[in-house]
Amino acid sequence: MIVRRPPSIVMRFLPLSILVLALAACLGGEPQAAPTPALPTATPAPTLPPLTGLPTRAPNAPPLFASPEYGVQVFSWWHLDVGARDLDLVRGMGFTWVKQIFAWRDIEDQQKGAYNWYRPDIIVDAAQGRGLKLLVRLDHQPFWAQPDGGATPLPSAPPKNFADYGDFCHAVADRYKGRIAAYQVWNEPNLAREWGNQPPDPAAYVRLLAACYVGIKTADPAAIVISAGLAPTGTDDDTAIPDDRFVREMYAAGGGPYFDALGVHAAGYMNPPERSPDDTEADPALQARWITLRHVEDIRQIMVENGDEAKQIAILEMGWTTDANPAHTGYNWYAVTEQQQARYLVGAYQWAKAHWQPWIGLMTTIYMADPDWTPDNEQYWFALNRPAFPVPDLRPAYDALKAMQK
Repeated sequence: MIVRRPPSIVMRFLPLSILVLALAACLGGEPQAAPTPALPTATPAPTLPPLTGLPTRAPNAPPLFASPEYGVQVFSWWHLDVGARDLDLVRGMGFTWVKQIFAWRDIEDQQKGAYNWYRPDIIVDAAQGRGLKLLVRLDHQPFWAQPDGGATPLPSAPPKNFADYGDFCHAVADRYKGRIAAYQVWNEPNLAREWGNQPPDPAAYVRLLAACYVGIKTADPAAIVISAGLAPTGTDDDTAIPDDRFVREMYAAGGGPYFDALGVHAAGYMNPPERSPDDTEADPALQARWITLRHVEDIRQIMVENGDEAKQIAILEMGWTTDANPAHTGYNWYAVTEQQQARYLVGAYQWAKAHWQPWIGLMTTIYMADPDWTPDNEQYWFALNRPAFPVPDLRPAYDALKAMQK
């Protein structure tokens, strides 16, 4: 999640005067007469893969998710024993979904077509054996798929060949057909740090999404494909694009047919879940809509404007941090107490049940803690528990969500 302070230090658009000066510098200062250049030959826009032969949903089809459904993100990959314990904790909460990252580089690491299914097999078996539905996030390309062959390790960079990613998505969906219920395609591509330190590119993300969508659907037509969760942010420059703008540009690039549910990240920051984005926008200290859980409603409106109201939204990350450490200036400004965290998480589900049906689908709380996290990790403070094994060290939010009426 993006963690920038609002409002004045959030990067907005550059003033026109700066743009004029920059343009003059690029042109060498004083205007120079020059011959009229020949018009370049237009490069056709990349085409998206056809949907011929893929299943289509009838306009009156029932929703893919109950409204809402309850999920938690877990980290089973490198600690299968802790992961099994955490699946029991999720089931004990009365939640029915778990989200797990399947990093491309951990499955197809050495070369194209050479797969290692040891850990994903165990994780899928463990979830299925407990009656839990799996949402799997697919990202983190292997070095061989990077544009420079891995010379500069960028685990979140898009691959040089999007078809390779589509083939990987197909391989996963083919192996786990009927066993993995849903897939998340990449993570936070509206942030440069999640896009190989390149300026975010909604149209390029749509091409990546389309490659994965077709790969999954040709292997498992019933699997639910969810677009990447986007970081709520007001920053608009080469480091980040606001999530609402990114979604608009996804639709403009033709992305609508290539997801079954729209993925979002819903950070409440310091605000209770019921606080309106109109209120935070009018607050002189905040002046931002994206700083509240209900910013999800803004994203929903974009779907409606694009004729996509029949689809649901899936919240892929939702939480409140309790990190009040004065040294952690990136996060402590919006920290809440553990008791507030518990109330706000319960309140988020209650708000969704009361106000967001039927368009809200899966709501994924973050996290059951990765056992390797320390208090220096951002994620440590969002989690429902502190890293401990075999006896869990639970925060109040866990018990509150367990007791919550589903």
